[in-house]
Amino acid sequence: MQKQAILTQLDYNVTPNAEAQIERVINNTAGFEHIEKHLITLHDALKVHHGFVALSSNKDYFKIKNEAVGEEEVALVNDIIAKWASKYKIVLEKVSNKNTYYVIGYKS
Repeated sequence: MQKQAILTQLDYNVTPNAEAQIERVINNTAGFEHIEKHLITLHDALKVHHGFVALSSNKDYFKIKNEAVGEEEVALVNDIIAKWASKYKIVLEKVSNKNTYYVIGYKS
């Protein structure tokens, strides 16, 4: 998938800065070719639950953000994320004290 298409599907405007950032993120994500199509699917699935996949502003990683409201909804979204990562063998790093995860890479 082209970088511009990924940006568009993650609801970003295609700008030179965004293209440079996604290039860094892709290069920093181990096994990205095994992950990319699944990121978009997860992003679409999380939208209805107030979650999304985005580019991190702090690190060169994709991040998965859970902004659900209420304990049950937050737990549901966290469960969706955990099952997704397990199914597609994706390594996540949880950000402490937040319902946010960095996508580290693919574990073969």
